[in-house]
Amino acid sequence: MKFQNPIIPGFYPDPSICKANGKYYMVCSSFQYFPGVPLFESEDLINWTQIGHVLTRESQLPLDGAGNAGGIYAPTIRYNNGRFYMVTTNVTGGGNFYVYTDDIYGEWSERIFVEQGGIDPSLYFEDGKTYFMSNGEADNGEQGITQCEIDIETGKKLMPSVCVYKGAGGRYIESPHLYKFGDTYYIMVAEGGTEYGHMVVYAKGDSPYGPFTNYPQNPVLTNRNLGGYVIQGCGHADIVQDDNDNYWMVHLGFRQIDRWMPFHITGREVYLVPMTFDEKGWFTAGVKGITPVEIETNRISDSVIQKRKLTETFENTKVGTDWVFIRNPHMENYDCKEDSFVLTQTSYGLGEEKESPTAISIRQREMRGDVSCRVECADGEAGISLYMNESHHYDLCLRKKGEAYQVVKRSCIGWVECEQNVVTLEGDGDVMLKIRLENKDYFFSAKQGAREYELGKLETRYLSSEVACGFTGVMISLYTYGTEGEQAKFTDFNIVYEE
Repeated sequence: MKFQNPIIPGFYPDPSICKANGKYYMVCSSFQYFPGVPLFESEDLINWTQIGHVLTRESQLPLDGAGNAGGIYAPTIRYNNGRFYMVTTNVTGGGNFYVYTDDIYGEWSERIFVEQGGIDPSLYFEDGKTYFMSNGEADNGEQGITQCEIDIETGKKLMPSVCVYKGAGGRYIESPHLYKFGDTYYIMVAEGGTEYGHMVVYAKGDSPYGPFTNYPQNPVLTNRNLGGYVIQGCGHADIVQDDNDNYWMVHLGFRQIDRWMPFHITGREVYLVPMTFDEKGWFTAGVKGITPVEIETNRISDSVIQKRKLTETFENTKVGTDWVFIRNPHMENYDCKEDSFVLTQTSYGLGEEKESPTAISIRQREMRGDVSCRVECADGEAGISLYMNESHHYDLCLRKKGEAYQVVKRSCIGWVECEQNVVTLEGDGDVMLKIRLENKDYFFSAKQGAREYELGKLETRYLSSEVACGFTGVMISLYTYGTEGEQAKFTDFNIVYEE
């Protein structure tokens, strides 16, 4: 069969995968968004369903003051003795911790902290022992991939943290995972930075502490030398074995808005490539070490059909799964029904850096499509924002100005805020807002009754990670702010993506 990459499009970075009870499970980073750590399930590695989030309570996920480079980094999911574990870092509050559950569809435990620094933690279980690994500083001050043994019941260290691996020579070593295939231990990391030089490297050894010998052909996977190729930034990988003893690698990557324009807006996404071992125990990954858009394989049955979700509405999406919030939300400001969202205004706007504005967000998953939503408000402002972060977003909104209503197209680029188009409406505060998604441009319009207003375009690249910085992707956010306690109503929400 043939499948297309990415297998999970949109802002779902740092994938980690495990297999349990005949199914596959995956988690991804969530940064400043709540709930945190999206959780996916699959039966075939190709089609994934989000079944919820791991961190669903504020006690598990405090996000006060978390910007788009804060919050939750790089989770790892593992399954051991009937229990799922997810280990991660909250860089804004608490450091490295893990949670667990015996029911993958239920709630997860409160946080158990580990007194080892660094980020991108991982767990490895063997013979009743639990190895905890992160990239950072060992107890003796040595920098690199650091490891200790812990008591999995309490998180307490059972030995000093020691540096076990320093990588293959690239910058920004991260994303460590430890495996045992046959009698050999493998350590796999990412290097080059989670950008255009990103790559996957690995080494093997005879014990969990090494010494580890680097794969002679490192990097084992990278798209860094493919100029004019849409998929870039391949790295931060994890490995899973299927029921037929085939090995697969999931990793992050991103799609440029154009093959010759080095900007990406949908964030870092999830990609899948096959792995193959040779007679000496070394493995290769991808198609000649790269990740292509299309992969043909006989490892997956031809009966498996890859499905794409190209339409999103209030009816076929779920709050707390598809829809998320900026930092810890004030839930009394949200009344979300099957066919409408009613949001209550506060004085916090989208430029708020620490508090949680009244905004509910869903990921932009593809480059081309149409977004529309009917918006009603009696006062203040309400609309749709293409939100990258607090200082980079494009807003299309309905606003009460004196006794009249206006439709406003506004850009905020690096704290430079500009209203390019303002149209005064006739009648009440009820309008259909529309945004056309194109690779290089967003096009804005509005409709009131039979009258349509074209409000022009804005370039997508100013919302890209290359311009806005941070580690997230563009979110399609429904928001309101203004008069404390006033409400805005959103109906007829629709996203239709093009294949």
